[in-house]
Amino acid sequence: MIPDVTDSDFERIVECSSIPALVEFWQPGCGHCRALLTQLERLQDELEGRVLITKLNVQEHRQVAAELEITSLPALALYTAGRFQRFIGGIGTKEAIRQQLEAWL
Repeated sequence: MIPDVTDSDFERIVECSSIPALVEFWQPGCGHCRALLTQLERLQDELEGRVLITKLNVQEHRQVAAELEITSLPALALYTAGRFQRFIGGIGTKEAIRQQLEAWL
């Protein structure tokens, strides 16, 4: 299961992570968000200890999403060494997501 992060613990969990962090910005009722979450759960099993994968519900926590100017969901943001690096393509298979992550691992 992918753990949740909030605006208040985002810095402590994501930005202070010693490994790259991938955050799915999602909202309940979004079918594409749930489909992506399934792919991320599969990827999490393969990359455990190499990438921190979390999710942030933008209906409940809007600050970080607003700072990143996220306008469509789902969105995947990659952080390394405490800094936002780039968005990873939102919808895809675990293989496609993993391929985009390889340069950061």
